[in-house]
Amino acid sequence: MSHYTKVRTTITDQKRLVTVLNDLGFPEVESHSSPTHLYGYQGDRRPEKAEVVVRRRHVGSASNDLGFHRTADGTFEAIISGFDRRKYDAGWLKKVSQRYGRLTALAFAEDNGFDIAAEETDRRTGEVRLTLRRTTI
Repeated sequence: MSHYTKVRTTITDQKRLVTVLNDLGFPEVESHSSPTHLYGYQGDRRPEKAEVVVRRRHVGSASNDLGFHRTADGTFEAIISGFDRRKYDAGWLKKVSQRYGRLTALAFAEDNGFDIAAEETDRRTGEVRLTLRRTTI
């Protein structure tokens, strides 16, 4: 039985998190209003629960469910098994955070009357730079 590791994130928007996971190659991501159990690689129900879940069949053979659980402060923590941390490690979580940040910035821009003037991605670091321009009315 794999041990699950919990990793804090700064992610707060559940819908946006689901969008990011879809963009990262998980076509089926469950989004629940209350936490649901995660399952291990043998189909065993684990005590860990999460509101956002990628079921093991979408993660890989011999994998466990991936989950994101909302904490008391409103942020999500990633719940990833020791086995799956080989692939879904700190680098992968950084990609999740970067894509989440980009979507958050785009939503802010739209809500506040900005257009995207330019967008650059540093191929080395994955850092995204957005240049915003206020829409004139």
